[in-house]
Amino acid sequence: MRKIVRNVLAGTGVLALTLSLAGTASYAGGHRVSKPTLTGWASLPAGTFVPGSEPSGALATGNLNGFTVPFADQPIQGFSGIADNGDGTFDVLSDNGYGNQANSGDFLLRVQRLAPVFRTNKVDVLGGINLTDPDGKISWKLTREDRVLTGADFDPESIQKLADGTFYVGDEFGPYLLHFDRAGRLLDAPVPLEGVIAPETAARTGATATARSSKGFEGLAQSPDGRYLYGLLEGSITGDPAGALRLNEFDVRAKKYTGKRWTYQLDNPDFAIGDAIAVDRNRFLVIERDNGQGATAVVKKIYLATKRGDRLEKTLVVDLMNVANPRKLGGFGPVFTFPFQTIEDVVILDDRTIAVLNDNNFPFSTGRSATAADNNEWITIALPKSLDVDKRLLK
Repeated sequence: MRKIVRNVLAGTGVLALTLSLAGTASYAGGHRVSKPTLTGWASLPAGTFVPGSEPSGALATGNLNGFTVPFADQPIQGFSGIADNGDGTFDVLSDNGYGNQANSGDFLLRVQRLAPVFRTNKVDVLGGINLTDPDGKISWKLTREDRVLTGADFDPESIQKLADGTFYVGDEFGPYLLHFDRAGRLLDAPVPLEGVIAPETAARTGATATARSSKGFEGLAQSPDGRYLYGLLEGSITGDPAGALRLNEFDVRAKKYTGKRWTYQLDNPDFAIGDAIAVDRNRFLVIERDNGQGATAVVKKIYLATKRGDRLEKTLVVDLMNVANPRKLGGFGPVFTFPFQTIEDVVILDDRTIAVLNDNNFPFSTGRSATAADNNEWITIALPKSLDVDKRLLK
């Protein structure tokens, strides 16, 4: 088991005691579990902002659940992808802003450095980086002259960190794969997926859209050897069967798609996926969800998807609406539910433990209360059966 990690923020005098997620292992109260069981719960308040940043949200409209726009600073919200740093901290990708391209031009795309502290049920914010294009790798006009990327430029939904410290982000406006260095600077031109064109790209280029808006690379997995990325689309492409999602293989060395593709079939064509990560070279964990929240949330599941020819065969791992909670963590009852509209992050901590995070769509989603903006919740779940993870994928 990992040790408790002490993260000292240089120059701030802040000491964050971060309990290792893997320290919960597959035990609740010291015993092996017989069904998926909550072992950790932490929460980042909805109204958490990057201090000393820039105003944001000037064009956000609708029910803001008690918040007033514009915000004085950039919100730390919308967790749409996660990468484990192996030291008790995680790099978590913020979403594109306030729901669409038109109202998110003042939301700066950012990777947040976070650490859950389950002893106090809190999440420490340790810093982060903005995503930028200083070298002009993007050929079209950006929102800002300083080439800091915003939610009007891209909709980042998934992230994978490579061995060299650089990372790829899966976008939905292209959809594109975006390659950044460890400082958040774009290294290569955005890589499109042949035959898949989002409405946002169609509007810019005059091409015909083949995908629906916000249905691009919701999941991005990495092979155990780091050679390949696997981008899973959130929605079906024109001409494909309803609810059939494409998983495409990308060669990191060649920086191009290999042409290999598999199909993931949703339980219902109206459902969506929230994330997809690798378990080994042939298996993936996939979050599948309905569009409900609160009382209308019914299907929030994590499947193990295994390659079988050109398709992915699914086996249920966790029903996030029915997780055992014998210790009543977080102040919840013996049955814990995760009733959020969008659940977009899963990370494997060890063979029998996973962490799951929601995207709170700040300030709009109301999964916990019909009248209050959702917090970003961070949970760990012990599994009754080992995932037999390829050890190269564990930090």
